Amino acid sequence: MYIEMIDETGQVSAQMQEQITELLQFAAEKIGKQNKEMAVTFVDNKRVHEVNLEYRGIDRPTDVVSLEYKPESEIVFDEEDLLDNPELAEMMEDFDAYIGELYISIDKAREQAEDYGHSYEREMGFLAVHGFLHINGYDHYTPEEEAEMLGLQEEILTAYGLTRE
Repeated sequence: MYIEMIDETGQVSAQMQEQITELLQFAAEKIGKQNKEMAVTFVDNKRVHEVNLEYRGIDRPTDVVSLEYKPESEIVFDEEDLLDNPELAEMMEDFDAYIGELYISIDKAREQAEDYGHSYEREMGFLAVHGFLHINGYDHYTPEEEAEMLGLQEEILTAYGLTRE
């Protein structure tokens, strides 16, 4: 999985960015999304507030905003078209690869790590996986969805080694 890391704050270490990249690649393997692409942008509370308002209509900062990429129209070619034109098949693979982007507030991550009594690294990992699952269709609007998403999230974090301390 290709993950573009953008640190708008200048405060996220290369080591932390690498850890988040590895964790998201691990999560992608877990749910069969290894051949996808996404972006993760680290921001402060002011910027995440702007993004939250612009894309979700919610006028407050939050910990992570997940923007799932969904093409406005689905392009479908039959098997013969793709066999006759290998460039078209390759182009379609690239078109389908991008799944979305995350905006993670490092301010909220620090606050929540302290509030929940675990490390900043654990909270950053939690937010990254939580957002990643959202852009891959998981949600928590119903108790059943919540149980599935949070269970998978905890399974990924634990298997990766980011446990609650």
